[in-house]
Amino acid sequence: MPTSTYRTAAGALSAVLAALVLAGCAGGGSDGGPAAAPDGARPARAGAPPTPTPTPTGPYVALGDSYTAGLKVSPQVGEPKGCARSAANYPSLVAKALGLADGQFRDVSCSGARTGDLTGTQHTDSGSNAPQLDALSPATRLVTVGIGGNDAGFMEVVTQCAKENLVDAVKGLVGTDRVGAPCREHYASAGGAADQVQRKVDTAGERLAQVLQEIKRRSPQARVYVVGYPALLPADPASCVPVLGKAVAAADLAFLTEKQQQLNAMLKSRAAGAGAVFVDAAAPSAGHDMCAGEATRWVEPPFPAPGLAAIHPNAKGEEGIAAAVLKAVRG
Repeated sequence: MPTSTYRTAAGALSAVLAALVLAGCAGGGSDGGPAAAPDGARPARAGAPPTPTPTPTGPYVALGDSYTAGLKVSPQVGEPKGCARSAANYPSLVAKALGLADGQFRDVSCSGARTGDLTGTQHTDSGSNAPQLDALSPATRLVTVGIGGNDAGFMEVVTQCAKENLVDAVKGLVGTDRVGAPCREHYASAGGAADQVQRKVDTAGERLAQVLQEIKRRSPQARVYVVGYPALLPADPASCVPVLGKAVAAADLAFLTEKQQQLNAMLKSRAAGAGAVFVDAAAPSAGHDMCAGEATRWVEPPFPAPGLAAIHPNAKGEEGIAAAVLKAVRG
């Protein structure tokens, strides 16, 4: 390929890779089943309509990683600063919609969090976040949990895909009608490493199951909602060309979508197994992925709008997830 074309393609992909490496974290209504009736509720008489479960009024505790915290979504508030927590993230919007007073809501989510940071101290570049589960008490009535993407190494898979496509650029394959999938092929040829991705997801699920048991132990009266990750990519990879160009193989975009679906499927399964409710953020975010227009997308692309985080929800994304959580909470 011409030198100028090579430099343009390689330079663009290098920038994409840098954005992905710096991105950090990760990655409708409820379809995880009805929440359990509160203690003391009388069983409905045979033939009588079921008694609606009242919407919880708090105290509400929000747990999670950067998708929950609202990395770089303005305004950034709270301590430690390294958690990059937003006053406009979905927990804050849910609390406001439920009319909860300040003393009835605690957001202890933190960017970069893994499941281990729910029970142990998380050290950030700017301060330490106490174990997130320490915010729970027997009085807690509502808990949302948005975690698992970091445990599953999802951003590592995204970064690896960027690297593999960069190799293709160096080989002069960018701009051709590629039918291969260098990222998928990398995992397939690395001793079955594609299965290793699933194993990481499964391990994250085991850790999440333990976390959900601990939440139930600390807050036995709380209704617990496990919040999934919004769609990062569209169903049709061709619609990403205006945003990503032809630098990333369409089949690799499909591969990344497949991995994210595995992650969300695990979250849904573990929620059901623990008697919690899964909140599907992927379905309502369809058409609002990173390849949608700036006015439409919920998730920022590798080159985000000024001041926002790459491959993370923007303010519209936090609003969309909040609407999904509220739909589940209100039943």
